[in-house]
Amino acid sequence: MANEKIILDKRRAKADGSFPVKIYLRHRREIMLATGIDARDENFVNGSLARGERDYKSKNSRLSMLLSSVVREMVSLEASGALSGMDDKALKKRLSLIIDGSGEMEEKRNFLTYLDEFVSLKTNKGTIACYTTTRNKLLEFDPDCDFETMDRKWIASFEKWMASNMKINAYSIHLRNIRAVFNYAIDEGYTNLYPFRKYRIKKEETRKRSLSVEQLRRLLDFPCEEYQVKYRDMFLLDFLLIGMNIGNLLTLKRENLVNGRLEYYRNKTNKLISVKVEPEAMAIIERYAGRDYLLDVMDTYSDYRYFVKRMNNALKDIGETTRSGLGGKKSRKPLFPDISSYWARHTWATLAAELDIPKETISAALSHSEGDTTSIYIRFNYKKVDEANRKVIDYVFK
Repeated sequence: MANEKIILDKRRAKADGSFPVKIYLRHRREIMLATGIDARDENFVNGSLARGERDYKSKNSRLSMLLSSVVREMVSLEASGALSGMDDKALKKRLSLIIDGSGEMEEKRNFLTYLDEFVSLKTNKGTIACYTTTRNKLLEFDPDCDFETMDRKWIASFEKWMASNMKINAYSIHLRNIRAVFNYAIDEGYTNLYPFRKYRIKKEETRKRSLSVEQLRRLLDFPCEEYQVKYRDMFLLDFLLIGMNIGNLLTLKRENLVNGRLEYYRNKTNKLISVKVEPEAMAIIERYAGRDYLLDVMDTYSDYRYFVKRMNNALKDIGETTRSGLGGKKSRKPLFPDISSYWARHTWATLAAELDIPKETISAALSHSEGDTTSIYIRFNYKKVDEANRKVIDYVFK
């Protein structure tokens, strides 16, 4: 996926000394999209207009919404598979139409307008993609949805419509996203309507997503196919690093390794994390060392999600295989047909609990914050977490 940002195009100044403000992205080559907004160099700071620019607040709001529209469209194109087959000329034309059409939203600020404004404040592409999916569901169900019409009865009807072809936890995400936009609009003073006061969003307990110590050992010892080795090593590395978010792991740079520790900000919470790299983990890191990144995955992939998808498929296929005839189709009997990269995190927590490591230490190791995730959260020094991780690793290997 491209990186999108607001820039000042200083290649050619206008008569009044200002420059065009544009949206910059890189697909196969650099693409710049006109926004219809100009600014002087001294009034453009870190991707936004400064106080000296006339109507800088409204212009910044406009730029933020335009950028959100472009990011949302890029996410949709990638999810549908259309992006890979689109050249830069076609992509620029498509995105320019999106920008031109977004001006119509200012005439009527409905629920979707506030959803777009809310999403424009987000920087995590996973979060943006999630809200984009919610937006598409709303457009499919009720393109004219607005705060006045989206009462408790409307929410129930929307939930019933989604439940016809989605699982509870899948459609509950969209309801929670809608609730977040309502809260945002209330905070902004646009509405005091709130259909979720007495509406309970359902949640279904997820199936077990962890391996026992015996199952983990079996996975690590199994004579898997050659192409599966790297994917299994990445799963093991994730486990050895206390179930690190796979997106964080694959996009860490070499400079994130400091004095034997990986230090980074977690994608989901933007919280500073520091994990001691044990010898078993360091051996895998050195085996797959990247040029600029910690691991070589991003030397090949433009988006780590492509690798994760292949990784999950490969993990699911590890197991006994038989082939019918010479060159015939393989028949597989997977060890763990539901496994995914996320199981590394659950497995670490499960084994830590088996070893009677205190709940507070496990919570600190997993970077949980105070609230529903845990009942108690203590500011631990890293030593307690380091000792817990070493204990878990020894339990598996010794």
